[in-house]
Amino acid sequence: MTRSLADQTVLVTGAGRGLGGAIARAFAREGARVAINYRQSREAAHALAAALGPRTAAFQADVTDPEAVAAMVEQITARLGAPDVLVHNALADFAFNGDARRSLDQMTWSEIAAQAQTAVGGALHCITALRPHFAAQGYGRVITIGTNLMQNPVVPYHDYTAAKGALLALTRTAAKELGPLGVTVNMVSGGLLRTTDASAATPEFVFDIVAAQTPLGHVTTPAEMADAVLFFASPWARAVTGQNLIVDGGLVFG
Repeated sequence: MTRSLADQTVLVTGAGRGLGGAIARAFAREGARVAINYRQSREAAHALAAALGPRTAAFQADVTDPEAVAAMVEQITARLGAPDVLVHNALADFAFNGDARRSLDQMTWSEIAAQAQTAVGGALHCITALRPHFAAQGYGRVITIGTNLMQNPVVPYHDYTAAKGALLALTRTAAKELGPLGVTVNMVSGGLLRTTDASAATPEFVFDIVAAQTPLGHVTTPAEMADAVLFFASPWARAVTGQNLIVDGGLVFG
């Protein structure tokens, strides 16, 4: 079974701002019904929903809370229809500033667990809440957001990178289990993005270094990465599952 983007309801977690907001805009541009999930960014999320039109709405939920996720899915279903596509973009509070990151011997397990709770736990809770609908219609698309730091850990973001590595593992095991239901599960991994709230703490010279080392000659934008996310929800990716697509202008060859 395939569906056009305009014929789908899409849930984007952590979509009140930054990359999530860009992903919501990309799906809305293609005519999809878009559910913008947010945890704290209420004003930004509702403003974005209003700007994108009547086929878009904002919904509050902490994805680390399975009951809150289940309630959110019920609200989305009543307002926009049950989600056919999940884009799990939500990120625990984080700032990309390599100089401010602690070394491994200073890192605590609680810091890694906090990142994993949102990245991995959030994905689990969302997939669990959406699985009955996916199974009933024999169709679903799950797209997780990863990082090229798994291939090229040039900065010591131990907690963030470990959580995204675990999310990739869950992406692939979920692809194996959910495939017979007609559900594909893939990851899109970016590098440094110019610019999101999380990358705003990155010194300007770092952007220049990354651009100089990137074959395409510039730092990837949130809009460019969002367009790659669309691919996995489109009919053209119907035979693709369990994959990790790196979108960073060729900086890392995965």
